[in-house]
Amino acid sequence: MKLRKPDAVYVDAPGARLETEDREGCLRVTLSSDAAVSLARLVWELTPEEVRTEPVRVFSDCWERGYGDLQWSGILPYRQMPWAFAVSNGSDSDPDVSGRRTECFGVKVRPGALCAWQYEPRRVTLNLDVRNGGRGVELGKRTLNVCDVVFGEYRDESAFSALKRFYRLLCDDPLLPPKPVYGSNNWYYAYGKSDRRQILTDARLISRLCEGSENRPFMVIDAGWNRHWGSGPWLGNNPDYGDMKSLASEIAATGAIPGLWVRYLSDEEGDIRDLPDECRLERNRKYLDPSHPEVIRSVRSTTRRISAEWGYRLIKHDFSCFDVCGYWDFQRPDRLTDDGWGFYDPTRTTAEIMVDLYRAIYASAAPGTIILACNVPGFLTAGLAHINRAGDDTSGKDWARTRRMGVNTLAFRAMCDGAFYKADYDCVGIIRERIPWELNAKWLALLSGSGTPLFLSLQPGALSEEQLDIVSQALARGARQTDTAVPLDWMENCCPERWLINGQEQSFDWRD
Repeated sequence: MKLRKPDAVYVDAPGARLETEDREGCLRVTLSSDAAVSLARLVWELTPEEVRTEPVRVFSDCWERGYGDLQWSGILPYRQMPWAFAVSNGSDSDPDVSGRRTECFGVKVRPGALCAWQYEPRRVTLNLDVRNGGRGVELGKRTLNVCDVVFGEYRDESAFSALKRFYRLLCDDPLLPPKPVYGSNNWYYAYGKSDRRQILTDARLISRLCEGSENRPFMVIDAGWNRHWGSGPWLGNNPDYGDMKSLASEIAATGAIPGLWVRYLSDEEGDIRDLPDECRLERNRKYLDPSHPEVIRSVRSTTRRISAEWGYRLIKHDFSCFDVCGYWDFQRPDRLTDDGWGFYDPTRTTAEIMVDLYRAIYASAAPGTIILACNVPGFLTAGLAHINRAGDDTSGKDWARTRRMGVNTLAFRAMCDGAFYKADYDCVGIIRERIPWELNAKWLALLSGSGTPLFLSLQPGALSEEQLDIVSQALARGARQTDTAVPLDWMENCCPERWLINGQEQSFDWRD
């Protein structure tokens, strides 16, 4: 299907004007309305020539992260498909791509709406959620740039190849790290129960395993370093960690690069007392409202403290989608948040407010700081984060979780990698006598062979010297990230077993 203007448009506010304009390679959608407006819709009725008559399968992206549920499926007319989707015939398991045809539909990154598609045999619909939280946005006299619509059609190539090429049309300004990012993250064996001594032990271990590499590994301190692990203010007042600035210096002295996790919008413990009550979300007062200027000032201040004052060269910011909207992706597949509440600033859409938050984080970090975004809508943070956690947590304890979240995400969100940012498929969690080494070694082999950020959570003493040698070799690949991994059976298997690693087929038996 070629890109063209829709056959019908709908808006839920009287007198609202939803307009489309042809731009080079896309269709610009704008909205103006004197009344509050929540939802708009564009509909393309397929012509007889556009209707797919052969058997097809449909792929959908997700609002924020994959939760092990990404897949190719049959046509589900009622399914809301966030941001982008594809329709394809045949199977990538077959190396013969003659006759293959993949159609892709999407919006360019950082739109002004939360955008979701529906596909029916004779109709394509784009639903545009322009709400302010759970109420209609009050645009006043301004015109909202809702989104830029892009279609793509690819013949005689695999669906994976088509999607990789299509996603590069959706972002004009990808943000990539200046060199490969890899290393250690302590969460998946410590789970928040750590201290300064343990962090430095981890830093020395990852530095030793990466001995000889000019591209040094990161030592990322995950949740647990603050007084309350998931709640601000982010002052580093946990006595088990001591002074956070000197800790960063000591990590650097081991040969690793210090990084730090933060959850900007959470005040679940009620310790943030220097912001007025209007800075809290109407939906839930335990979370800060990112539409308020004082909250953005606080976010900027925290970012400068962590990066410029303390010296952490990677900031992993987390939970912003959940803290703003109140749900994980899989809980609200149609809309990310409930009706009935609004932000402090009623004049901007949820999408605009979240993009402004991510822009503030990126702009406030010290020069050279790597931004790793977790639990964010990837289409809203593209160009504003170097790395995005593409899926939910893997595990150091539960192999089924690693298989589900890790392998599924690596296969089904690979099209974002390099097109928007580097995609992080999460850690290899290694705890003594928990997940058998033989299973973790398979996940390590695939992850290190994918050419993406490689992070380990390695409990000291959990592996033999022989096993550590294998880990060291994987880290050497992570320092370069020149490998490629392509799933072959992903159109039939949500946890693909057949992969092309650097052009050579390899099979993985993921069973426990």
